[in-house]
Amino acid sequence: MITIYDIAAKTGYTAPTVSKAINGTGYLNAKTREKILKTADEMGYQPNMVARTLTTKKSNLIGVIYDDSKMQQGFDHPLFGGMLNRFRSQVENAGYDIMFLSRHFKMSYVAHSRYRSVDGVIIINPDDDGADELAAVQKAGIPCISTNNYIPGICTVVTENEKSGYDGAEYLISQGHKRIAFLAGPINNFSPAAQERYTGFRRCLRDHGITFDERLFKECDFWYSKAGYEGFAQICSSTTDFTAVFAADDLLALGVMQYAEENRIAIPDQLSIIGFDDDRVASFCHPRLTTFAQNKVLIADLAAETLL
Repeated sequence: MITIYDIAAKTGYTAPTVSKAINGTGYLNAKTREKILKTADEMGYQPNMVARTLTTKKSNLIGVIYDDSKMQQGFDHPLFGGMLNRFRSQVENAGYDIMFLSRHFKMSYVAHSRYRSVDGVIIINPDDDGADELAAVQKAGIPCISTNNYIPGICTVVTENEKSGYDGAEYLISQGHKRIAFLAGPINNFSPAAQERYTGFRRCLRDHGITFDERLFKECDFWYSKAGYEGFAQICSSTTDFTAVFAADDLLALGVMQYAEENRIAIPDQLSIIGFDDDRVASFCHPRLTTFAQNKVLIADLAAETLL
């Protein structure tokens, strides 16, 4: 394995000078730096990242925590996949690389972060049962940023969900609807999107003097279409006296559309639907789905800037 000492012997410069040239640190004239880098390339030099980490106490690695038990979309998720791509681009421009952390190796997030010597962690879509373990990462002194979940002690960049819930209800009311159902994803304090969208929805109804029938609300166990189908079926088993549905994400809305098609409920003549997330299905289902697009570029940029 070629070392900086081999390059030093070849070029006649000292090892510290070679190190400065390779790492881009300190002052060297352009001719010296160019000669050293050319020699290093000719000799097939590869930097020892482990040794560099031990020396500088920096790995230039950012850990990514991304789990998907509730959504089952992986990197196809319309927000998280695009947001991760943008985040990666931003941190790479700053000289960092990313790597995924998980608990599948019987290691805690803290242990995995230390094992990989990451300089920071972005938490994109963790499992609901991991709140305490995620908080422990921050308490261990590892800089963290979250982009979807509220974790004590960790800064979170998140869409204004409550405002979106309000705007969605107002849009449906503007179309003449008064009896509107709401289909939520799983509600908990850790992942607040469903609750916040529902809160905004209810506030809008109150502001317009509309009394909400509690039979028109259903919390689904998951965020995917089967859960939406089953949740909407339960609403319909209680009452059919409504003309619109606000689904907390597009896959739940797709489940509503599947149920409506099977039960000959005409969309939009008998039932109007609005979703959330601007999933690709929104453009290809028939009729096309009205939906909200979250600003994944802005969320990723703010997360990268804050963490860096």
